[in-house]
Amino acid sequence: MNHDIDEALRQFATSPTHPAMARFDDAVFTRIAAERRNRRAMPVPLGISAAIGAILLGVASTAVPMATASASTASALAPFGPIDALAPSTLLAGE
Repeated sequence: MNHDIDEALRQFATSPTHPAMARFDDAVFTRIAAERRNRRAMPVPLGISAAIGAILLGVASTAVPMATASASTASALAPFGPIDALAPSTLLAGE
């Protein structure tokens, strides 16, 4: 199967368009105008609402006292936890 893409595109370009395509542009522009009207009708955009919510959450989180963390509850896998005896830095230092 050998198809010449250039010949296929030439045939496509010279073929008549479907009658429904004449109404296609009008339908698209009508839908865009309707979406714009709906956006103007919204009192507060979603982005502004999310930003205000984040600020309020941040302020509320500082009002709640936090329990202090103790060193005994730290995980051995934590990056700032006790040094592992088999860590490459300890093996190279000769400890």
